[in-house]
Amino acid sequence: MIKIAEHFQLLSMRRVSELERMAVGDGREELGGKAQGLLSVHQTLIELDQSSFPEIKLDIPKLTVLGTSIFEAFLKRNALEDIAHSGLSDARIANAFQRADMPFEVLGKLRAHSDAWRTPLAVRSSGLLEDQTHRPFAGVYLTKMIPNNQPDPDTRFAKLVEAVKFVWASTFFKIARDYCQATGLDICQEKMAVILQEVIGGRHHDRFYPELSGVARSYNFYPLKPAKPEDGVVNLALGLGKTIVDGGRCWIYSPAYPEMPPPYDSTDELLKETQTDFWMINMGEPPEFNPIKETEFLQIENLMTADKDGTLAHLASTYDPKSERMMIGTGSKGIRALTFSPLLVIKDIPVNALIKRMLASCEAKLGCPVEVEFAMTFDPPRFGFLQVRPMVVPEGNLELSDDEMQNPKALASSEVVLGNGVDDEITDIVYVIPELFELKNTRLMAEELEAHNRRLLDENRKYLLIVFGRLGTEDSWLGIPVTWGQICGASVIIEATQQNVKVELSQGSHYFHNIINLGVKHFSMPFTSPYRVDWDWLLQQPVENAMHYTHHVMLTEPLHIKVDGRHGRGTIHHS
Repeated sequence: MIKIAEHFQLLSMRRVSELERMAVGDGREELGGKAQGLLSVHQTLIELDQSSFPEIKLDIPKLTVLGTSIFEAFLKRNALEDIAHSGLSDARIANAFQRADMPFEVLGKLRAHSDAWRTPLAVRSSGLLEDQTHRPFAGVYLTKMIPNNQPDPDTRFAKLVEAVKFVWASTFFKIARDYCQATGLDICQEKMAVILQEVIGGRHHDRFYPELSGVARSYNFYPLKPAKPEDGVVNLALGLGKTIVDGGRCWIYSPAYPEMPPPYDSTDELLKETQTDFWMINMGEPPEFNPIKETEFLQIENLMTADKDGTLAHLASTYDPKSERMMIGTGSKGIRALTFSPLLVIKDIPVNALIKRMLASCEAKLGCPVEVEFAMTFDPPRFGFLQVRPMVVPEGNLELSDDEMQNPKALASSEVVLGNGVDDEITDIVYVIPELFELKNTRLMAEELEAHNRRLLDENRKYLLIVFGRLGTEDSWLGIPVTWGQICGASVIIEATQQNVKVELSQGSHYFHNIINLGVKHFSMPFTSPYRVDWDWLLQQPVENAMHYTHHVMLTEPLHIKVDGRHGRGTIHHS
């Protein structure tokens, strides 16, 4: 075990001299992208001026990295290369990895680690290819949370080893293979380090979770006036950050205007649209044994449970039926809503000031806009820095006229578009059939979209994808619950709305991070937009591949796609 920095250790099979040489340069080859990113900002956090918030402990939760050399030895000694690259189902690959033996040289040190730590652990990927600016792999590899509280040391160690093998296996799951194919990467070149990291949180009976999780970006693609893009944006949620990164309901605000009223027309709408449940680690009765399930030890609970746990004091407001208003705090009985007003309006703990300072410091360190993941507890206040990724901000000098936006041949136009540039090569369109779209059927639609994506990837044909609601969410009642790997061949995406689906469109998820960093052109068409998809034209085009909820059409002439990245405008014209 090698100590790299405070609370930051490396378990490796490389020679000490080789590791010392890496330490002088770039340790990414052994640490992987995610761990290297955390190490790079470690000193930045130490030097961060905390004079404005001395009561908050700021740190990177202690972690140990299993280097890529252990992963390579595991594959080679167990002859796993063939099955890893076989294209078999995820379950077949995962089970093969579970049956394989860990390299004996690391068992003793890993066992010592298991014996020393009795808090829940996050077993996280840190691939060599991961968290690069233009190929972020956000949400492609898997993380496994384990309670790490079994009284028997042998059982506790076995669960840790199972989790490590599961994360290693996810390197070769279908989502990762498709992602590499879509981005021109060779998955055979991937080397996977694994991070074993303390989970920030507190135990409440048989539940363990942080009171606050967040994702903060130093650049906001969808600012609401008076906020500006460079003011950034923050997503907050109760419980584990899985709610945010999976695209669930969370609180979104500009750190420059934390007190700005929420964009809801009524109290009823606020109660309906804000977060009502949260993810936590199950510390109680073990669930059904399933080492190849990512959420084996995770459960979802509702706000009533959190209220009983006493974890809403800094996060919630309470509905007062007499005044029909939301009152900040939980001092009275009533329906709770996660508005985060005690933190953002009353500022009982200066969390927003810390987030702004942290974003500025990380942006200065990396030399570009950044996305940061964090978690907090409040008794006492502790801010855990979990991850930092570089962001790509579209640049360019293209301009779109109103005539182009309103052209009769416009298949779609929008004032809320990500990306930049012109594309005149797309002849394939995959779309959800408007009259068949119902939120109760979105999981079936996700399966169909994956099938279209697989076929078009194999034919090396990039395509335009048109859907309704929010993509990249685990909540099937907000939109279609696809992972990025299931639609990674799409180079242009339209998220549209209609009368039966008016949810807020994608932001604050792994899906969203992949969109902006891979250069995908992304059109948001909210229900209030003056523009609509020209369904009359599209539905007249001959169908190449028909499924129940979705169609694929192949045009004889390519679409003309033009996006003005500076002003967030775009249009798609047919011939």
